[in-house]
Amino acid sequence: MAFSCSFVAIQRPPPVRPLPPPPLPKPPLPLPLPLPLPREKLTSRKEEVTRQFGHFGGTFVPETLVHDLGRLESAFRSIYPEDTFQRELKSILRDYVGRESPLYFAERLTDHYKHSNDGGGGPQIFLKREDLNHTGAHTINNAVAQALLATRLGKRRIVADTGSGQHGLSVAAVCAKLGLQCVVYMDAKDMEKHGDEVLTMHLMGAEVRAVHSNDVLSTDAASEAMCDAVTNLESTYHIVGSAVGPHPYPTMVREFQSVIGRETRRQAMEKWGGKPDVLVACVGRGSNAIGLFHEFLGDADVRLVGVEAAGRGLDSGRHAASLARGEVGVYRGAMSHVLQDNDGQIVRPDSVSDGMVYPCVGPEHSYLKDTGRTEYYSIKDGEAMQAFKRVSRLEGIIPALETCHALAYLEVLCPTLPLGAKVVVNCSGRGDKDLQTAVEYLHSDQLTVTE
Repeated sequence: MAFSCSFVAIQRPPPVRPLPPPPLPKPPLPLPLPLPLPREKLTSRKEEVTRQFGHFGGTFVPETLVHDLGRLESAFRSIYPEDTFQRELKSILRDYVGRESPLYFAERLTDHYKHSNDGGGGPQIFLKREDLNHTGAHTINNAVAQALLATRLGKRRIVADTGSGQHGLSVAAVCAKLGLQCVVYMDAKDMEKHGDEVLTMHLMGAEVRAVHSNDVLSTDAASEAMCDAVTNLESTYHIVGSAVGPHPYPTMVREFQSVIGRETRRQAMEKWGGKPDVLVACVGRGSNAIGLFHEFLGDADVRLVGVEAAGRGLDSGRHAASLARGEVGVYRGAMSHVLQDNDGQIVRPDSVSDGMVYPCVGPEHSYLKDTGRTEYYSIKDGEAMQAFKRVSRLEGIIPALETCHALAYLEVLCPTLPLGAKVVVNCSGRGDKDLQTAVEYLHSDQLTVTE
């Protein structure tokens, strides 16, 4: 049977967009529940839709895929809690990935903000070092878990898409370890920009397929990966790299990444006998942020701060800030905040960081924004590049440009915090892949840093 892959582009039926936001309940605000999640049945275009995060999320896909997504959800809910699955997952995360990742006290960065504070105060800054994981980012947490789930489902072929190459590296590595066939789709321009990552994926046995696209609405890497999986359902599993897409992917990815937050809570208790006061993470699609935040959603005294990419500026039209400037719509099978024009067509996102370039954010972040539980701000390209250089010079740690958006927000956050407040920034990945971009900024005199 031939399948149409048109569903991977935006699906925005007129009755759905714009969706009036529902009235918010009075505090305390309801939070997403742990597994198992109750199903809330809503109707759109006479189709029954399962949504997991208020009116965000859902399964806006062709009927041919509803059954398969239902099977995936059932498998996830039955296999993930199994003792044997958990033991194997924890073993790989410990011995192969290198978990747990350190909660590192950034002493010189802390001193920097103490000295820049007129009152001589300032917070203590800690970095959750996901950049020290095997393959250099948080992405491998999810890749390991989904690959294990795929083997339990009898799938021996894995497909994935990647932008900066980070998710592709993680998937390629895990497939090599588990003996799975791996195909990674990547935009041709990204392949040129991140040649080292492409070479590394090839070295680990992955086939990297170039995708030629000139329009965000036409075929792109994510679309190609999804189409491949749809047309090869019996043999192939699509490892979605972030907490986006139709249910159950956002829930699955969040659960697989929530190891970050669980470790952070335990490590904070060991280091200072309490909880962090503020958690900060970059938000592109949102998996590293939700992985850190989820553990603390019920702790009202812990601030959760997500930082989007403002690109050239929120009013420039060249940014990737879905929560700040997007409207509610349906993209790739789920309802969330989407960058779109007045006709409901996708607006091309823009950021100095390839990993932040996506026109939609994960649905749970949309829910957390609407309920007010999480604060969301945005950082421009130049500010992120300043943080890249600042942290490299002060701590000897080269952070990914995605992470630098969160680090740059410290410039705004720290002067508002009392002496000794504990701030944890999720260092979602390392910046090796971004060195060429940084060099271009440095040589073009667009970057100056005051230490």
